[in-house]
Amino acid sequence: MDLTTGLLLIAVALGAFAAGGAVTVWVRQRRAEEVLVEARAEADTLRREAEAAAATYRKKHVEAAEAALQQEQRAFTEEQEEARKQMQRTRRKLDRWQQSLSQEAEQVNEQQQTVERAAEALERLQQEVDRDQQQLRALMQRTEAAQDALQEQRAAASEAEAHFNARSEALERKRERLQDMIDQQVRKLENVAGLSRREAREAMREQLLDEAKLEAASRIKEIRDEAKLEANREARRIVLTAIQRTAASHAIENTVSVVNIQSDEMKGRIIGREGRNIRAFEAATGIEVIVDDTPEAVILSGFDPVRREIARLAMIDLVQDGRIHPGRIEEVVDEARAGVAEEIQERGERAVIDLNLHGLHSTLVRHIGRMRYRTSYGQNLLAHSIETARIASLIAAELNLDPAKARRAGLLHDIGKVLEEEIEQPHALAGMELCQRYKEADDVCNAVGAHHDEIEMTTLIAPIVQAADAISGARPGARREALESYIKRLEQLEDLAASFDGVERVYAIQAGREVRVLVNHDLVSDARAEQLAADIARRIQDELQYPGQVKITVIREVRAVSHAK
Repeated sequence: MDLTTGLLLIAVALGAFAAGGAVTVWVRQRRAEEVLVEARAEADTLRREAEAAAATYRKKHVEAAEAALQQEQRAFTEEQEEARKQMQRTRRKLDRWQQSLSQEAEQVNEQQQTVERAAEALERLQQEVDRDQQQLRALMQRTEAAQDALQEQRAAASEAEAHFNARSEALERKRERLQDMIDQQVRKLENVAGLSRREAREAMREQLLDEAKLEAASRIKEIRDEAKLEANREARRIVLTAIQRTAASHAIENTVSVVNIQSDEMKGRIIGREGRNIRAFEAATGIEVIVDDTPEAVILSGFDPVRREIARLAMIDLVQDGRIHPGRIEEVVDEARAGVAEEIQERGERAVIDLNLHGLHSTLVRHIGRMRYRTSYGQNLLAHSIETARIASLIAAELNLDPAKARRAGLLHDIGKVLEEEIEQPHALAGMELCQRYKEADDVCNAVGAHHDEIEMTTLIAPIVQAADAISGARPGARREALESYIKRLEQLEDLAASFDGVERVYAIQAGREVRVLVNHDLVSDARAEQLAADIARRIQDELQYPGQVKITVIREVRAVSHAK
C-alpha cells in the first residue's frame, strides 16, 4: 500500500469520525431540547400550583389579617379622635381658667388701684380736715371779734331805730294827708267828666290800643312794601341775568313724522300685495303708517317718540334700498332699533359732558339720552332739561351756592318722564326714587322730587331748580297748550279769586299770568286788600297747577259823589 492510499484511508477515517461526532452532538442537542421543554412544562405546572396555593393562603390568612388590621386602625382612629376631642375640651377648660384667672387678676389690680386711690383720697381728706380745723380756729377768733363789734353796733342801732321810728311816723302822717288830697281831686274829676276811674282807664287803654294797631299796621305795610320791592328787584335781576345768559332757541315738536319718497309709485311698494308690507312694518315698529294723497310723502303717527324715530329711520332705509318685503322689513327695523339705542347713549353722554358733570350712573345717562325723543307741551325734554340745568347753575352761582349740584339736579329733574316701565305716581317722585337707587346726593334727590311740590323742600337747591324749570317752560314760544286746558286754567283762576268775600269782579289777563280782582270798597278796607291779595296767592299756590308765576292785583275803588244845585 502506497502513501496515497494511506492518506486516503486516513482522510476517510477522519471524515467518519467527524460525521459520528456531529451525529452525537445533534442527538445530544435534541435530547437537551426535549429535557428543556419538559422542565419548562414542569416549571409552569409548579408555578401555577404555587400561585394557587399562595392565593389560597392569602385568602385564608392575609385577608383576615388585613381585616383585623383595618379594624385596629379604625379603633385607633376613634381613640385618636376621642383623645383629640378630650384635648380640645381640656384646652377650652384651660382657656376658661386662664380667662377667669386673668379677670380675677384684673379685679385684684382694680381693687389694689381702688385701695390706692382710696388711700390717696383719705390722705387728701385728712389734709383738708387739717386745713378746715385751722380755718375753723381762725373763724372762731374772727367770730369773737365780730361779736364784740356787733354788741357795739346793736347799741348804735337802738339809737338809730328810735330815730327811724320817729321819722316813719311823720312820713305816714304826710302820706295819709296826700292820699286824702288825691282822693278829693279824683272825685272832683269824676264829677266833671261823668266817668269813673275804671271807665276812664278802659277808655284810655282802648284809645292807645287803636293808635298802636294803626301805627303797627302802617309800619308793617311800609316794611313789607320795602322788602317786597327789594326782593322783587333782586329776584328780577338774578332771573333776568340767567335768562339773558341762556337765550336758547325753541322748537315745537309734533307727534307725527313725515318721510319723503321719490315718487308716488313707491307708495304701492310700501303697502305691498294686499297690504302685507304695511302690516309687517306696523307690527314690527308699533307705529301707524298713513299713506294718503299727500304727494311724495308717507306719514308715521305714534305717541312714543322713540318708536316713531325707529320707524322713520327704517322707512328711509327701505325707501332708499328699494327692497321692501316682510323679511327685509324686520331686518331693517332691528338695525334701526340698534342705531337709535346707540344714539340715545351718545346723546346722554354728550349732554353730561357739555354740562361738565361727573360720576353719573350709565343707566341715568341712558335715560337722559331718551329725553331727546320725549316732548313736554311740545318742548323737547332734553333741551328743556339742559336749559333748566344751565339756568339753575347761573342762579346758584349768583346766590353763592354749588353750581355743579344745581346743574345736576336741573338735568335730572324730569328724568321720571322717560322711565320705560309704567308708573302710578307723579314723575317727580319716580325720578327721585330713580336717583336714590343710583346713589345720587340727598340734596339732588330732594330737588328732583320737590320741583312740583309733591314733597317738602329741604335744601336751597330745590327752589332754584323749581324756578329754573318754570323759567324754561314759561318763556314765550317754549311750549304750547291745548285750547281747552288753557281756558280751563283761566276759569279756575277766576273762580278761585271770586270765592272770597267782598270780591265783585275777577279778570285773568296776560294768558293767566296776572289776575285783576275788583273789590267792594265798603266791605274791604285798604289793609284788608293787602291781606286779600296774599290769601288769593296762597290758595292759588296750594290748589292750582300753572307755569311760571301768577300776579294778583286787588283794586279797591273809592268814589266821592256830590251834586251842584
